[in-house]
Amino acid sequence: MNDIDFITSDKLKALIDISARINSSYADVDALMVYILESAMQLVECESSSLLLVNDDDGSLSFAVALGPKGEEAKNIPVDKKSIAGWVVENNKPILLNNVPDDPRFYTDVQIKTGYVSRTMIALPMCVENKCIGVIELINKSENRKFDENDLQLLQFLSIQAGIAYQNATRFKTAKEKIQTLQYSISQGEGYHSFIAKSPVILDLLHIVEEAAKTTTSVLITGESGVGKELFAEQLHIKSSRKDKPFVRVNCAALAPSLLESELFGHVKGAFTDASTNRKGRFEMADGGTLFLDEIGELPVELQAKLLRVIQEKSFERVGSSETINVDVRIVAATNKDLEQMVKEGKFRNDLYYRLNVVPLRIPPLRNRKEDIEPLAMFFLNKFSSETKKKFDSFAEEALEALYNYSWPGNIRELENTIERACVLGEPPFIKKSDLRLNLDENYAENEKNNRFSGTISDIIDNNDLSLKTAVNTFKKEYVKKILEMTNHHQTKAARILDIQRTYLARLLNELEIRE
Repeated sequence: MNDIDFITSDKLKALIDISARINSSYADVDALMVYILESAMQLVECESSSLLLVNDDDGSLSFAVALGPKGEEAKNIPVDKKSIAGWVVENNKPILLNNVPDDPRFYTDVQIKTGYVSRTMIALPMCVENKCIGVIELINKSENRKFDENDLQLLQFLSIQAGIAYQNATRFKTAKEKIQTLQYSISQGEGYHSFIAKSPVILDLLHIVEEAAKTTTSVLITGESGVGKELFAEQLHIKSSRKDKPFVRVNCAALAPSLLESELFGHVKGAFTDASTNRKGRFEMADGGTLFLDEIGELPVELQAKLLRVIQEKSFERVGSSETINVDVRIVAATNKDLEQMVKEGKFRNDLYYRLNVVPLRIPPLRNRKEDIEPLAMFFLNKFSSETKKKFDSFAEEALEALYNYSWPGNIRELENTIERACVLGEPPFIKKSDLRLNLDENYAENEKNNRFSGTISDIIDNNDLSLKTAVNTFKKEYVKKILEMTNHHQTKAARILDIQRTYLARLLNELEIRE
């Protein structure tokens, strides 16, 4: 007798239809597996079915899909590898049982916890490239009948198709997710930004970045809006061993609180009204790489606990799902807010703040590192000369002086916009002061108000050395000493007032020979 002689015309037609269906739809792995199990139940006329997948770490099994009277209750119950399903995996063979409770391999936990009694069963291996990755179980033939060899052979045909379909669907899902990640990266900008710096304080910060990049420690970057916090986050990623993995950006202020949870952690189909398909969140996209959480101070309090858990346990659940997902992600956060004050006010979790602030990086404003103004301005000039198709060589002397005298409340972002505007309005070969359109009178008044200094010339220069270098160093020394006195020599507070990194202050104290 041929292998298919036992199959009735109705069942043969059903098998052909099932095969055509499962090999033409790979968009949703879970939906595909549900269809296969429903089809199997109809073919052999049974009450329930399930697909268990093998955990590669310990060989245990867990329900990926469970259909029937107690299917939902069974899904969260782990199954031991010494069970019937475990035997199928180990031997890579199907099994037919018509008295399940009497089998010594019967794992009773599922029956005890759900109350659903298993009487008869067929369990088959689901294989991908000859490796058993899961088990298909069909339970309780309807009307108290027994399964027979014809049922087993029918299901063996189906299990082969299921293995092929599962492999194709998972490959399709992986490819789709990679494309989504790439599309997201492209939508966020092409590659990484150029990093331009000359000032000692920024070069000192870059040294800290290089050391921090060797670890997976969380980093908190603070500073005014527009100082380049995202560029430092990029440097942390580029200089780390994760540089070939994704660098995923999230602006916590750009999304409504109701959408942010789904954006970070993903969701499953049906989790809410518009959730028509499963969707990966940014944490999954960044697996193996770095997740940059910009404007972390805007993260709603209700999401702060979930973020803390991911940092601590490296696991989370998608919105609408109870399945735990494990990820390996390095967290870099940034804010222009005072998180310490927010902690005091109860607007930011204390435990999350300390988890994020393991390595703090405070980026000083552009007005406090004027050595960077000219190289940054020249970089933007070259960039926008090309974009506007105008050949600018440099800045007129009065324009360069204006750039140095302006306080740049909008920092590097404002400088970039100013140079772009000057390139649009100006005429080559030089950018003139008038092209910059800077309100220097208001800027001067603001500087006078904020930066008054009570010392006189005689207070800050040495009578025997009238060089500018000596005058500047004398001023620095006296000014830093004054701030230290104001803070009772609390160096962390002094660094915050001076708007410099704590490590840079320590270096200044040594260079200027300041002793307590």
